[in-house]
Amino acid sequence: MTPAIAPPDISANAPEEKLLWTSADLELLPENGNRYEIINGELFVTRAPHWKHQKTCGRLFTALDTWSIATKLGETALGAGVIFGDKDDVIPDVVWVSKEKYEALIDDAGHLLGAPDIAIEILSAGTENERRDREVKLKLYSSQGVLEYWIADWREKKLQIYRRENGVLKLAMTLFISDTLTSPLLPNFSCPLVQIFE
Repeated sequence: MTPAIAPPDISANAPEEKLLWTSADLELLPENGNRYEIINGELFVTRAPHWKHQKTCGRLFTALDTWSIATKLGETALGAGVIFGDKDDVIPDVVWVSKEKYEALIDDAGHLLGAPDIAIEILSAGTENERRDREVKLKLYSSQGVLEYWIADWREKKLQIYRRENGVLKLAMTLFISDTLTSPLLPNFSCPLVQIFE
């Protein structure tokens, strides 16, 4: 039987304030196969993703990791913890971090304590899941200094790329299955999207 989990404490002086979750609260949650993330103090819970969601994750990871191993320019990870602060603790589907940034940001627990160069989310079904990835995480990644944010939609076989422009992540392009993925952050990286979404 899982013990009851107390919600985060709030000040008795401000009962109208919203309860805010913190990274410390995550340690109290049960290990039950759910994924727990905190964005701006709000807890997001998701279940195990669809098979094709995971295939898309794996293929994007493989393309980036193969390039990273060959060039030695950075590190790629699946489902790595990224902690921006006590109230912003997320698990992007895939991240890529330049070698210099990786060495500066990785902690002893294997989490990044700052923005990866590229954060990638694969859309899961459901209005709340899509809102989290398209709006909430976009704002978080933008405010925290992520250089590129990729949102992959395996159902529609498309990839939206947001790039930092004037300090904000803005939609730079939408690629479809006949297009080839490249990035100014990844010299000579090239991946036909048919390899990702086939």
